[in-house]
Amino acid sequence: MSAPTLPVPAPPLPVPAPVARRSGPPRWWRAATATAAWGVVVAVCALWAYGGGLRELGDLGGALVALGRLSGLVASALLLLQVVLMARVPVVERAWGQDALARAHRVVGFSSFVLLWVHVVLISAGYAARSPLGLLGTLADLVLDYPGMLLALAGTAALCLVVATSLARARRRLRRESWHLLHLYGYLGAGLVLPHQLWTGADLLGSRLATAVWWGLWGATAGAVLLWRVAVPLHRSLRAPLRVVDVVPAGPGATTVRVGGPGVAALQARGGQFFQWRFLGAPGWTRAHPYSLSAAPGRDTLEVTVAHVGDGSAAVADLRLGARVLLEGPYGRLHDGVRTRPRVLLMGSGVGVAPLRSLLGDLGDDVEDAVLVHRVRTPHDALVAQSARTAEAVGARYVTLAGRRAPGSWLPLGATSLDDAAAIAHLVPDVASREVYLCGAPGWTDAVVAALRALGVPDDAVHRESFEL
Repeated sequence: MSAPTLPVPAPPLPVPAPVARRSGPPRWWRAATATAAWGVVVAVCALWAYGGGLRELGDLGGALVALGRLSGLVASALLLLQVVLMARVPVVERAWGQDALARAHRVVGFSSFVLLWVHVVLISAGYAARSPLGLLGTLADLVLDYPGMLLALAGTAALCLVVATSLARARRRLRRESWHLLHLYGYLGAGLVLPHQLWTGADLLGSRLATAVWWGLWGATAGAVLLWRVAVPLHRSLRAPLRVVDVVPAGPGATTVRVGGPGVAALQARGGQFFQWRFLGAPGWTRAHPYSLSAAPGRDTLEVTVAHVGDGSAAVADLRLGARVLLEGPYGRLHDGVRTRPRVLLMGSGVGVAPLRSLLGDLGDDVEDAVLVHRVRTPHDALVAQSARTAEAVGARYVTLAGRRAPGSWLPLGATSLDDAAAIAHLVPDVASREVYLCGAPGWTDAVVAALRALGVPDDAVHRESFEL
């Protein structure tokens, strides 16, 4: 095998019995929240039918308008669900984890966007079929003469901007800070698109039940955002303020920041979790940045290691001691509380090893064996020495794979004589019986997950997070 070679694995151990679930969220939370989401969609469809939607399917114009109303109602419901998915509601976030929520957010968002345009097309065609103005004249009449339609047009434009910049090709061309700012237009779009239902929506105006349900959905969505994204984090930060207590280099292109204060204990953070951070007084403090803990939480301190990959993250190197810190969180399922197996495998790429280090330091005494696999560009990376010390302190085996990542693989160039799955099996022969934690770039983690599935590791034993939203 050409350099770098894969290290010699440790001898396989007997397959252990499962351990009891620790203090993670109950399993039924997932089923309950998924049922609630589907229940909203079903209720919207039922209200449409109750309001006479089925009776209008007798002629072409009526059918187009009725189906256009239905698609618009479902699009509105999905738009509200999309906002709730990212509102950091504890029962939702803890049950699913940020990675699963990010994927669901994309699917729900694009589905809502498609149905929005189906609504526009069908409604326009249906009204045009009943009007002597023709299609273009009907469109102009709808936009200019119907209450709330100009706002809906502006909201649709904002949603188009969000969707266009969320496409993979467009997103790669944008700095994260720019993309995040543009993505906030989704809230504006939702706020502008929905009100026209109040003024012109037959499904709301013709039924007190429908009006009550929709007002309840809008109120609950707005309340979730204001409570969990604004009020709770602000209350925690003001009640027990946190401040920067240390800023040290963590190697080329990375900085470690420690914050402390009486509010740390109340956060009840776990190793491996992340927060949304704002360092007051630093450039870009108005935008929250998702950084994972890089060491097990202390009684009154938290530590984070930040890679300099954008304007906001590079600015942490210049933080002044004593600067106030605002936090949202902790978030994520990348912690020991979700573990059901006594052996663990942790795999990180680059600075993605930071939350795994904090998780290592937070593992319980019932862990029989832990392996940390770390892919880095160079073996002289400062993170290698730090991670090796952490692994040694807790008795974990530390494996480093150095070199640029091979295209489409999780392995570095020069270490691909084995395929992705065979390489993991070589390093950790008993991987199928382990709990696996991943952190790295999306393409890298996707390659690891594919290899783990090929080795028979069940999906519920693999935990990863996405910081894309």
